[in-house]
Amino acid sequence: MFKLILSDETKAALAALKHTPHLSAQFKAVSKALVLLQDNPRHPSLQTHKYHAMSGPQEQEVFEAYAQQHTPGAYRIFFYYGPGRREITVFAILEHS
Repeated sequence: MFKLILSDETKAALAALKHTPHLSAQFKAVSKALVLLQDNPRHPSLQTHKYHAMSGPQEQEVFEAYAQQHTPGAYRIFFYYGPGRREITVFAILEHS
């Protein structure tokens, strides 16, 4: 199991999803995905893969995990491993465009 570290931007995105009634399904999906990510970042339903367009603050590899699939505007979770052992830093939760 990993410890999740949420950036301020991630916390704000979660709060916005939680407090927007018509986004309750998205909030539920993202919350479930975060639990899966904490337990097993390679869980098949997350479809985790490297995201080559950016790197972490110390040049860490960045990964993208799916909170939703086959859904218009599906949400994605962006993270990197660290800073400590068995830690994952989630730095963005974004709607896929």
